[in-house]
This record gives sequence, C-alpha cells and structure tokens, in this order.
Amino acid sequence: MQENNLTEVSEFFLLGFQGNQKLRMFLFSLLLVAYNGTICGNLLIITLVSTSRNLHTPMYFFISQLSISDILLPTDIVPYTLYILLNNGATITYIGCMAQWYFFCTTELFECLLLTVMSYDRYVAICKPLHYISIMTGPLCMKLVFTFWLLCFFFSFIYSIIILGLQFCGPNIIDHFFCDLVPLQDIACSDTFPIKLQIYLLSIPFVGIPNLIIIISYVNIVRAILQIPSNISRQKAFSTCSSHLTVVSVFYMSLSSVYILPKSGQTSDVNKILSLLYTVFTPLINPIIYSFRNKDIKKAVQEKIQKYF
Repeated sequence: MQENNLTEVSEFFLLGFQGNQKLRMFLFSLLLVAYNGTICGNLLIITLVSTSRNLHTPMYFFISQLSISDILLPTDIVPYTLYILLNNGATITYIGCMAQWYFFCTTELFECLLLTVMSYDRYVAICKPLHYISIMTGPLCMKLVFTFWLLCFFFSFIYSIIILGLQFCGPNIIDHFFCDLVPLQDIACSDTFPIKLQIYLLSIPFVGIPNLIIIISYVNIVRAILQIPSNISRQKAFSTCSSHLTVVSVFYMSLSSVYILPKSGQTSDVNKILSLLYTVFTPLINPIIYSFRNKDIKKAVQEKIQKYF
C-alpha cells in the first residue's frame, strides 16, 4: 500500500525557462511572434497549394501536409509554454502531460515519414522523369499521407503506453518547458533502460529506415545531376530538391542534437534551447525556405496579390 502511494503522481510542475522577469518577457514575446509567424506562413502555403492549379502536383501536396504538421506541433507546445513563462513555471496534470507527449510524438513521426516520401518524390522526378506521372499519382499520394497519419497515431499510442510504464515516486518537477521523453525519464524512480530500449527499437521504422531511404535517394539524385552535361540544367535540377534537402537537414540536425548526441557537458538550458529549434523555429523556417527558394510559390503569391489587390 505504501509503495502504491509513492508511485502515484497526479501532476507535474514544468519549470520552463527560469530567470528574471525581463528575460521571461523577452522569451514570451519571441515565442509569440514565432508562433504567429508559423501559423500565418504555413496557412499561406496550405491556401496557395489548395487554390493554385499550378501547385496541384505531388511535391506541393506533400509540402502542404508538412505545413499541417508544422501547425500542429507548435500548437501542442507553444501556448502552454507561454503560460509557463508568464507564471515562472506551471503545473500540468499527469493526463495532460501524456496527451502533450502523444500529439508531439505523432507530429514528429509523421514529419519523419513525410520527409522520406518527399525525398523519394524528388528521386523519381530527377532520376526517372519519364515515369514520374505514372509513379507519383494523386491517389497514391493521398493514400500514403492517410496511411502515415494512421501509423503515427497508432505508434504514438504504443509509445505512450510504454511511457506509462515509468514510475514516479516523489519528485514531480520537470526541468523543461513541455513533457518530453528525456526529462520524464530523468525524474522517474523506476529502471528506465527497458523503456529506452523499447523506444529505440520501435523508432527504427520511423528514424532508421527513413534516414536510409533519404540518404540513398539523394546519393542517386546527386549522381544523376552530375551526369547532366549542361551546367544550367544541373543547376535547375538541383534547385528542385535543394529546399527539401535544407528542410531535412534542419529537422534531423535539431532532433539529433537532443536525442542522439551525448548529453555530457550539456546544461538543462542548452537542452531547452535545442528543443526550441525543432518545436518552434523549424516549423517557422520551413515555409520561409519553400517560399523564398521556390519560383512556383512566388508566382502563386504574385497571382493572388494581383487578383485581390
């Protein structure tokens, strides 16, 4: 009976970013601006792709789905982070914490799969251009995205069940701004090795295999581009996938800095800043990358401006 009482935790206290009020107000303003910019930028991408006929292609369909994910992820994290900054820390219920982790996990897994199929899409477009229309059909793209969402919701549920296996026997203070896996493991009093092992094994279909597919796709893309005799044609071919390659690099570098690289020597503040990269600023950067480096989207924006103004 005593052991059961020790392991019952009904809420956690998220410390967020501890500091003086000026620093917290600066972070509050920065995150608020970044969040509003993220919502507006990604909504613009979704609107342009859905209303502009020249953007009704598999690549832009996937970009619009990436924008949906980039809206959902910060919406799961930022609003409560702003509340934490205003109050210099805040409590979150155990159920609320698990729910936040569930939706965070779902969007991150979906982005891993989506970036992978986007890499394959660029591979087919550059390496097999004559077969592109027959391979990357509209129904196939919709089925892939629908399947990805189902898989991510299911596996996130499995991950959440695994996390529920952690036992908390007293300390309920999380030195972070949202319910992430690592800080939850840090305050658990039960053995976390089995949990880590299960998470890593279940992550292979979403991290290991997608990374391998992306690498193979871009190795073949680079090889095909280098075989093009004309410099102008080579530059044009590379420009079609440079935006996606930039997004992939930013996404995986920020994730790796938190979950893969050694934590020795890193303070909790450094981990929080690194977490901000992929939860707040990467969703903000993605539409900027696709907007400024894509002629079709620039053209669609100009057409809408001329039409309504």
